[in-house]
Amino acid sequence: MNDVIKMVLNHRSIRSYLDKPLTEEQIKIIVQSAQAAATSSYVQAYSIIGIKNQLQKDKLAELAGNQAYVAKNGHFFVFCLDLHRLEIAAEIEGAKPETIELTLNSTEMFMIGLIDTALAAQNAAIAAESMGLGICYIGGLRNQLKAVTELLQLPKRVIPLFGLSVGYPANLSDQKPRLPLLSVYHDDGYNQDKEQLMEYLHTYDQEISNYYSERTQGARSERWTEAMTKLLQNPKRLEMKQFLKDNKIPLE
Repeated sequence: MNDVIKMVLNHRSIRSYLDKPLTEEQIKIIVQSAQAAATSSYVQAYSIIGIKNQLQKDKLAELAGNQAYVAKNGHFFVFCLDLHRLEIAAEIEGAKPETIELTLNSTEMFMIGLIDTALAAQNAAIAAESMGLGICYIGGLRNQLKAVTELLQLPKRVIPLFGLSVGYPANLSDQKPRLPLLSVYHDDGYNQDKEQLMEYLHTYDQEISNYYSERTQGARSERWTEAMTKLLQNPKRLEMKQFLKDNKIPLE
């Protein structure tokens, strides 16, 4: 097993950082690494907003649900799906807006943007961890999309998908066990053996329950299936579809 794989397998979210900012060179390397990710049809449908201003960090932390590690880190990145740049590219080439509207509004283009952004972010995360830094993805920015969009002065067709806090770890958090490999990886087609999957999940439930119990000295012993059922029973961010429509991404 080489050092890169060891690093990837050692990943854990870091939520406590030393008071030490990243250098401009580190930021540049992380962004360049993000740009080196694969991209569908060379579209590169993302933009990255770096947040240095502490007042902005504090506001983003508040909007994300008062997550302290959004405000206190070495650097904070916001990864955005960006179809605005494509619109400008078409304008440079003299295309009429109505001729590109169908493509820009398509679910396929939205998915390209989501995938491109996620691939770029994961490259950034791996680059940061290779420098001895810790990272944590922040999906809580989607709690207040309109406010985040206004704060970052984003144009139409640019959607803030998630943040990435990066910094020097103050301490290492425990690593959460992942699902059993055979419940995720399927040979030659999806394994639809329900009984087998339930067996995998029962085993995983016990592992996760033990993990939480040990971590909290018995105060929490939630099973994975229990946590996922709670999530499914409490839908969140149902305003997302309307927000996308208001930002000229109606998903036709």
